Amino acid sequence: MGGLARAKTKFVCQECGYESASWLGRCPACGAWDTLTAETLPVNSRSTKAGIGTGTGPPVPLTEAPRPQEDRLYTGLREWDRVLGGGLVPGSLILVGGSPGIGKSTLLLQLAYAVGSRWGSVLYVSGEESLSQTRLRAERLGTLSSSIYLLSETSVPAILEHVEHLKPVLLIVDSIQTVFIPEIPVAPGSVSQVRESASLFLRAAKTGGLAIILVGHITKDGLLAGPKVLEHLVDCVLYLDGEGLQGYRLLRAVKNRFGSTNEIGVFTMTSRGLMEVPNPSEVLLAERPQGVAGSVVTACVEGTRPLLLEIQALVSRTSFGNPRRLTTGLDYNRAALLVAVLEKRAQLPLSLCDIYLNVAGGISISEPAADLAVCLAVASSLRDRAVDPRLLVLGEVGLAGEVRAVPQIDKRLEEARRLGFSRFILPEGNRTALAGEKAEIYYVKSITQALELAI
Repeated sequence: MGGLARAKTKFVCQECGYESASWLGRCPACGAWDTLTAETLPVNSRSTKAGIGTGTGPPVPLTEAPRPQEDRLYTGLREWDRVLGGGLVPGSLILVGGSPGIGKSTLLLQLAYAVGSRWGSVLYVSGEESLSQTRLRAERLGTLSSSIYLLSETSVPAILEHVEHLKPVLLIVDSIQTVFIPEIPVAPGSVSQVRESASLFLRAAKTGGLAIILVGHITKDGLLAGPKVLEHLVDCVLYLDGEGLQGYRLLRAVKNRFGSTNEIGVFTMTSRGLMEVPNPSEVLLAERPQGVAGSVVTACVEGTRPLLLEIQALVSRTSFGNPRRLTTGLDYNRAALLVAVLEKRAQLPLSLCDIYLNVAGGISISEPAADLAVCLAVASSLRDRAVDPRLLVLGEVGLAGEVRAVPQIDKRLEEARRLGFSRFILPEGNRTALAGEKAEIYYVKSITQALELAI
């Protein structure tokens, strides 16, 4: 006489997904305290294998693999399409994360309206709002459309049944932490539920050919909540960020199988929803003070878009024994390196000064092309001399004080000239690439030459 399948209990870290046979106070994988919770799964549970075996047929040579049948779904939201690399890809699974209230649901409802107006029906599944609440938001945003179908459901199998019946071109699930599979006896939002639910949505996207967008919550550390395998499953991971940007929102791709991860989309939050900012450089420099020491403009390239950014520096004599260094939008270690180069190679007395560095507008800079601008901003504040407001500075700075060439120089200068910049300090290594350029350009080999020209 066969008995019932015995349930197996395991303890799973809710931060990273680490599994243990017994309870532990601290997760050995991520180091988080009191995050392991008990999860009971049947031994023969079919739902735990839901993401395995999609039935796509036997292996085929790469040269005989089928080509995509459809092009990208261009939505008309240019900033969204830019970040994805040209629009939604049919059959893709996209994860969108962001802080509470940052505008994720607003952006996706506007996206649903844009896709529904161009390509067909869209199914918007809300596990956190009622149908009336979603309609109220749509009326405020002006996105009421008969092409958008609303569903207030949290059961993943039930959602997929509606997908089979409606056959939409886009499915939006808000959010992955609220949906669940009934056969898995753990609470929604747990590691097992999130992982298996995402696996079912992945299978539906790959076999059904529709694009699926999942909304994900983030932790207090700014990372997506749930197991790391969730980010590995999806095709794209997008973050909507707005901290320090006041009314502006940045859409970034940290993973993108269909395009670059360096592109950013810029939006501004209004009473009518998120509006695109087609010229972010002009917006970021709109409130730049004139004739103030410590302000230098540089040009960074995010994907295919050049951005003009203002580097601000404040240097003051320290009141304590150890001088303070503080950076916002710049890598702290890189900034400390540049300060050391200025003190050693340019003989600037910075060892007894507090130095504060900021990238105006809340943008973060990672590329070294802004090094020379950081150095000139620090020197300008130290000497209390303002640089020419029409001057743009570019260059990577090495430990020997040399100024190295930067890539995509033509694109950066074109954007700068469009906004009225007429003088440039550039690396000597870029002289050949700009042969024949008629602008007022000064080529430098070292930071001492740049300091003599600018300040």
